[in-house]
Amino acid sequence: MATKPTKATITFDNDTAPIELPVLSGTLGNDVIDIRTLGKHGVYTYDPGFLSTGSCRSDITYINGEEGLLYHRGYPIEQLAENCNFLEVAHLLIKGELPNTTEKQKFGNAIQHHTLLHDQMDNVFRGFRRDAHPMAVMISVVGAMAAFHPEHTNVTEPDLRELAAIRLLAKVPTIAAWSYKFTIGQPFIYPQNKLSYAENFLHMMFATPCEDYVVSPILAKAFERILILHADHEQNASTSTVRLVGSSGANPFACIAAGIASLWGPAHGGANEATLKMLDEIGDVSRIGEYIKRAKDKTDSFRLMGFGHRVYRNMDPRAAIMRTTCHEVLNELGLHDDPMFKLAMALEKIAVEDEYFVKRKLYPNVDFYSGIVMRAMGIPNSMFTAIFALARTAGWIAQWDEMISDPEQRIGRPRQLYTGNMKREFLPLNQRD
Repeated sequence: MATKPTKATITFDNDTAPIELPVLSGTLGNDVIDIRTLGKHGVYTYDPGFLSTGSCRSDITYINGEEGLLYHRGYPIEQLAENCNFLEVAHLLIKGELPNTTEKQKFGNAIQHHTLLHDQMDNVFRGFRRDAHPMAVMISVVGAMAAFHPEHTNVTEPDLRELAAIRLLAKVPTIAAWSYKFTIGQPFIYPQNKLSYAENFLHMMFATPCEDYVVSPILAKAFERILILHADHEQNASTSTVRLVGSSGANPFACIAAGIASLWGPAHGGANEATLKMLDEIGDVSRIGEYIKRAKDKTDSFRLMGFGHRVYRNMDPRAAIMRTTCHEVLNELGLHDDPMFKLAMALEKIAVEDEYFVKRKLYPNVDFYSGIVMRAMGIPNSMFTAIFALARTAGWIAQWDEMISDPEQRIGRPRQLYTGNMKREFLPLNQRD
């Protein structure tokens, strides 16, 4: 095995002295060149989007896009999705280890007994128009939690950070469900401590005071998997946002609200919603050939949504799990003959067999299947990204807490390549004509 480099040298094409920089290695993944001292030499790196820049040390999540790997604290996502519930995975992300029996019960009980929102939070919801997007409501209500729990402005105390994590994990499902209820004009349904995390959310989403609502075990399991598969995904835009906001010492509610805002962007959290819009546009199995042809045409703006992934250059490891879940849900609800779901399955079959897509590794990703599952469960498109935010809260909390605890943590301060005017002299208004 070749010896890994321990330093890198930057040379210039003039008389400037070379710069030597250390090379750091992690347990998995690419080595990184430590460029923290570059500024002392009068130069910086230029990396729009930070696509080649490691912004932190982290031992939470590892992704290998070429091999299709996703690990949380070393555990493959396939094993976690098959064997754990969401709160076990949240415990793993936040505390570093899977809980034992006692820890699992203690963690679950803590979550269950913090699900209620302060009664005055109703006023925050009622300040919105009824047609407000659930994500707009979630951003505001999560941020407003700082006003009801001001003790969490102190982010240096580990006990207070742990309590903030419990409160966020417990209350975000209530906030998400109530954001939906408010937009459709139905009464808020309070959480029930006897239900599991997934059952509780589905109950708050779909129950009414008029009649009992019993959550199907198959649908609850499917929803657990959606949450697990979206719980964390390394240093993406929203996670980096949480870390950047948190680097200033901002309270955890402000940080998570910022993460939700970042996730709302269509380039980040809206992929499963975009997939269903695409299926609606295609409309019928008979038109698949037409749209496949358009997808191959470089001059056509149409793109197959839900296929391929920016990170994974192989099969998205979450997709196979979600595919199985998708068929379980369709069987449970008797929807295999529904025209929209037949269209989705036919499109999937063509895309995984067509040489054009196989060669380019444009496999169905997790968003393709999760969108189908959520629509089958009766969850409206407007709630897809809100549920993504609900799931990702676990990862955001873990990343925020790790960042606060890191002795190398500094307030974020990216540099720039300035391309504006040179120094100019000010002219009074009467001289500018």
